[in-house]
Amino acid sequence: MIATNTSYLDVTRLAEGMRHPERLIGLHFFNPANVMRLVEVAAGTQSAATAVARCAALAKRLGKAPLVCRSAEGFVGNRIFAVYRSHVEFLLEDGALPHEVDAALTSFGFAMGPFTVADLSGLRVAWELRRRRRAEGRQTMRYVEVPDLLVAAVRTGRAVGAGYYAYPDLRQPQPDDAVRELIEGESHRKGIARRSITADEIVAGALGAMVREGAAAVREGVVATPGAVDVALVNGFGFPAWEGGPLWWAAHARRAEVDRALALAATAAGRVPAATVADLDDVLGGVG
Repeated sequence: MIATNTSYLDVTRLAEGMRHPERLIGLHFFNPANVMRLVEVAAGTQSAATAVARCAALAKRLGKAPLVCRSAEGFVGNRIFAVYRSHVEFLLEDGALPHEVDAALTSFGFAMGPFTVADLSGLRVAWELRRRRRAEGRQTMRYVEVPDLLVAAVRTGRAVGAGYYAYPDLRQPQPDDAVRELIEGESHRKGIARRSITADEIVAGALGAMVREGAAAVREGVVATPGAVDVALVNGFGFPAWEGGPLWWAAHARRAEVDRALALAATAAGRVPAATVADLDDVLGGVG
């Protein structure tokens, strides 16, 4: 087997020109690899079934939880996390600050808030992805420049002592007035009237974004079942296990609550009309 630890690149394209493309497989370990249980086993169009089976078995021998999926940009976990991250960036322009978003989502049960995670992993990888998408004409309907401006200011995360937060001791994040001023300046530049955003709205919209994208991954055949989405988010991204994952949450919450979450996500992204829970019944009906 030839395995790549990429989290975004297409395994099928990487196999082009190989004499034995059936040997190539995606084997994406999550950081820190010695701690995180999730390993995505991503098959390209020519990956052999034996390659998938052997790599999944290897992950189990290492004490990991293998998640078999089809190769697609971001595979499963990073694809959904990218949409989640975009949603919380929309909230920055609309009126929230990084520490308010992080506090709301950790109170819901996430192991870490999204901006703390961004600083920990570093802002440059996501910046490279956004730059590639813009060059390919795949820019989202609403683009938030805040993270690009942070990278330009060499605020690329905790490793350099500055990102969405300041790190005076390179460990504990501290809200930074410079970041607040940058965010408020972007809202003003775009003519967005900042407003107070409640913790409940922050959580609901973030869940709606994940539910919508998770359902899309199932429909597109990137994963075989809704449960695979939930496994990825719980084991790879700190989604609260007692909530079961985004699709489990959507299948068991009150329908009006899910409809509100989907509507908030759609409004923030500039997508109209919003999906409703009824639109997702074909996916949510497969949740155990």
